[in-house]
Amino acid sequence: MTDIDRATDTLERLRRLGFEIALDDFGTGYSSLTYLRRLPIQILKIDRSFIPLTMSEGAPSQILTSIVRLAHEMKLRVVAEGVETAEQAGMLQKLGCDLAQGFYYGRPQQTENLEIQYRE
Repeated sequence: MTDIDRATDTLERLRRLGFEIALDDFGTGYSSLTYLRRLPIQILKIDRSFIPLTMSEGAPSQILTSIVRLAHEMKLRVVAEGVETAEQAGMLQKLGCDLAQGFYYGRPQQTENLEIQYRE
């Protein structure tokens, strides 16, 4: 990301080839609002560090709520990382989070042992 113009051009070429581009770990490290505006992304992945905050007072944190709303205003799909409980999954669903991943849905496994299961 030291050359944002080059990164943007490369990601745009990939998008035109049919790839979906996700900005991972949003809210930490190098993620910034500038990247949301400039990069040709379709998916915003909320860093797992924000998910336990959803249960701190029985309500989603203001930051998490704002991230989901901002992403949707920008026509981005939202993925929550690090979902570990049914309560977290339910709260994220109420917020309008599009997708979620984490131990609640399944632990990492070898491909040959993977059995696909869906939870709603």
